[in-house]
Amino acid sequence: MAGPMGGGKKHGPMGPVKKPKNTKGTVIRLFKYICRQKGLFFGMLFFAAIQSLATVSAALFIEPIIDDYLRPLVGQRFEGELVSGLIRTMVLMGCVFLGGALASYGQSKCSVWLTQRTLNTLRKDLFDSISDLPISYFDSKPNGEIMSRFTNDVESLRMFISQGLTQFVSSGIMIVGSFVIMLMYSWQMTLIVIAMVIVMFFVTKTVGKRSALFFKKQQEQLGTVNGYIEEIIEGQKVVKVFNHEEDVISHFDEINESLRKAATSANTFANILGPVMNNLSHITYALSATVGGLLALKGAMTPGEIVAFLQYIRSFTQPISNITQQFNNAFMALAGAERIFEIIDENKEVDEGYVVLVNAKISDNGEIEETEEHTGVWAWKHTHGDGTVTYTRLAGDIEFENVTFSYDGKKTVLNDVSLYAKPGQKIAFVGSTGAGKTTITNLINRFYEINDGKIRYDGINIQKIKKSDLRRSLGIVLQDTHLFTGTIEDNIRYGNLDATHEDVVKAAKIANAHSFIENLPDGYDTMLTGDGSNLSQGQRQLLSIARAAVADPPVLILDEATSSIDTRTEKLIEKGMDALMQGRTVFVIAHRLSTVRNAQAIMVLEHGEIIERGDHDDLINQKGKYYQLYTGNFEE
Repeated sequence: MAGPMGGGKKHGPMGPVKKPKNTKGTVIRLFKYICRQKGLFFGMLFFAAIQSLATVSAALFIEPIIDDYLRPLVGQRFEGELVSGLIRTMVLMGCVFLGGALASYGQSKCSVWLTQRTLNTLRKDLFDSISDLPISYFDSKPNGEIMSRFTNDVESLRMFISQGLTQFVSSGIMIVGSFVIMLMYSWQMTLIVIAMVIVMFFVTKTVGKRSALFFKKQQEQLGTVNGYIEEIIEGQKVVKVFNHEEDVISHFDEINESLRKAATSANTFANILGPVMNNLSHITYALSATVGGLLALKGAMTPGEIVAFLQYIRSFTQPISNITQQFNNAFMALAGAERIFEIIDENKEVDEGYVVLVNAKISDNGEIEETEEHTGVWAWKHTHGDGTVTYTRLAGDIEFENVTFSYDGKKTVLNDVSLYAKPGQKIAFVGSTGAGKTTITNLINRFYEINDGKIRYDGINIQKIKKSDLRRSLGIVLQDTHLFTGTIEDNIRYGNLDATHEDVVKAAKIANAHSFIENLPDGYDTMLTGDGSNLSQGQRQLLSIARAAVADPPVLILDEATSSIDTRTEKLIEKGMDALMQGRTVFVIAHRLSTVRNAQAIMVLEHGEIIERGDHDDLINQKGKYYQLYTGNFEE
């Protein structure tokens, strides 16, 4: 079966930047992901607490070192009990610092493992969500913007979890510990520190609010730039053919400038916080030193207490400064997390089907029986409400009954279309661009849901059939081929992962791809990269046809399957295509009207309606739209 399709989508300027819709909800949800690794999370918290407490408690040794040992030793010989006590105290302080260093190492290891495992889970959920989204979602989103969720947004989360989260935890412990000890030393000096912290808080709140807004805009503009770059790289040949290099550069300059402005604004406000907070902490330090000196003159504090208090000011204000700087990462991470959760929360492709496809065999009395073995016979297993089960042999009978469809709910693409295709028939659709030809095939495999009417497959409403089983029964060859990184054999086997090497070769022979594959240096083991860029367009299309052939489907959809193949190659595969179509229901969309002459029924569509139907001779005799297209050599 044909593989998934890709391709960049054109997108316009970004709309108005919105503030985060639910910051609190995003934080809670992000922490739920983090807490899935409970051992690592609490281990990180434990080591962070030990490291912070060690830093805080180490400063407690400063007062006794100065007041109990150094001051009494002034003018004395450096010996005796005081020296021994000084050495013991300093060794004990060194042990505390060593314990803090070991805890810091443990915190770092836990942080790294926690970060990578959390991001691994988040990327998996994001990828799973994208895989479950309907085709309509990708019609409206540029690929680069979706890719930016995996790159830029996940990276912003990595920075926050690995750096910001541990900084918040350790800084919080240091702030609380330092504050309690400062109160024990001097409540007067502590009031000065509190007053300056209040100033810091208002500065952070004012600047941070603006910073968060621009970080959100920066992430959105980054997605726009990435989407445009991917689109232009994929369409580089078209750009050069029409000499649009200057226009492309000009448009890129515009969106790149928008990104520069958003990033400049975001980082300008973010970078203001660091210097402002550092200067405020210096002012706090100077005021506290002055007040401490005055208290020492009155005998209310000792020199050791003043030095220790000043040390605790740094232990108190520095974490606050660090936290404010980490707000940059936090704002960017929340903006990224919100964008990731937006995709995860997108409405998934709904599948309420309960009719499944099973291997079957025909018993001696002619009844259909389910079997685990692959017999080449398939049946629809229909479990009814009363618990009974019926089987319908998969034959490829397709019927449209008064089908009406619109992509956007406004413009009708198909209007009251009715048609049928009996098993083994070849049905062709022709008509002008936008007439609804491809839409019909998209509805058969339920890429989109119809607005009105019914589509039946072997007499079963396809809305009752499980989508994966429905699509498994269809072979699709699209105009725009897509090959994956891997060998040629891997790409053909993509249509049926259970296919043996012999099955792959057989399918390649049906598509007349075997000859050119054998002539390649590595044959079926030839590696393909860059969407098969080392092959010609015709060769890539032949592999796409072989991929459909290996699936051995009862219904085959050919959407301009030979449009990228030259006339000589087309003639080579006609025989193989006829063999592939033998006994199958085939829907063909063709611009080359010569390719549909042998169709049992040709449907001529115009503005979403079937205006003519019949075989080639009938339509020629009618001398209507088909006659005009055919005799006028008009090819769309």
